[in-house]
Amino acid sequence: MRILVDIGHPGHVHFYKHAIWQWEKKGHEVFISARDKDVTLSLLDHYGFDYHLLSNIQTNRLGMAYEFISRSRALYQLIRKTNPDTVTAIGGVFIAPICKLLRKPSIVFTDSEHVAIDKHLTYPLATVIYTPDCFLSDLGDRHVRYAGYHELAYLHPNHFKPDISIYNQLNIPTDQKYIILRFVSWNASHDIGQSGFSTAMKWQAVQNLSQYGKVFITSETPLSNQFEPFRLQIEPYHIHHALYYADLCLSEGATIATEAGILGTPSVYTSSLVGTMGNFVELMDRYQLVYSYHDVAEALDKALQLLNQKVTKQVWNQRRSQLLADKIDVTNFIYNAVMDYK
Repeated sequence: MRILVDIGHPGHVHFYKHAIWQWEKKGHEVFISARDKDVTLSLLDHYGFDYHLLSNIQTNRLGMAYEFISRSRALYQLIRKTNPDTVTAIGGVFIAPICKLLRKPSIVFTDSEHVAIDKHLTYPLATVIYTPDCFLSDLGDRHVRYAGYHELAYLHPNHFKPDISIYNQLNIPTDQKYIILRFVSWNASHDIGQSGFSTAMKWQAVQNLSQYGKVFITSETPLSNQFEPFRLQIEPYHIHHALYYADLCLSEGATIATEAGILGTPSVYTSSLVGTMGNFVELMDRYQLVYSYHDVAEALDKALQLLNQKVTKQVWNQRRSQLLADKIDVTNFIYNAVMDYK
């Protein structure tokens, strides 16, 4: 079988990597198309994946429109050249129209109900749309739900083993408490008009959280001088080990907030998008692994409250065990889902 995987975000590399290795091990041929966003290409290079770079991320509406047209043209040409049996992506806004035009199956995975463009360019055109079973929207006859989250494709214990040597890379002793702060750029098409921390609140968070442990910041955007000493200086493919051993994660980014909670680390998510995604509703109401707040000040207050509770890591590991008992190894699901549409 010939499979084309379209990668547009660093999280997509993690989502597909184990499935890609399994397909290749079984003798299938996998092609990868990529978008230069954040550390996407660094991750692809680290894992030794060959890929076709189709576009660079744009940060304004005009640039996004240009990228959509140029990337769609490049994807069309790549599909014609490689002639895959099926094409898969997260989100699917690029692959669904082109695959429809070329009469190729488009296998779409999504967990983001708020992405407005998907309602027009993905859902009506995709061959099948797979979502977590907590997805808030009903996408019709071609919508298939599964008991999992995207992050369980790479953070399920079948695939992820924490490495305590991360403390050496962090340059701290193993008994040092530390907190990870995540800031995002808000430049993605589905983030336009959304918001999180102001600069003043970022600094307040750093000052308040520093009373409980060492603060590390991971940011999609350049950090100003006042924040630079707190930068998390590890390779991007080590981030999940750092999240696993952290005492808390406070994040504007949905992916890292989810990853932290699934790894058993107390996690607080703050964004104007809170309430729009079913995975966060479930992670808060059912499992109490990720707490979500529109208001940044409320999120910071919750983070400080959690840090005052001495047994939170033990409690979170119990909650994580319950989640893992309820959910599947998503990599196996991806593998079989794509194979079903030869």
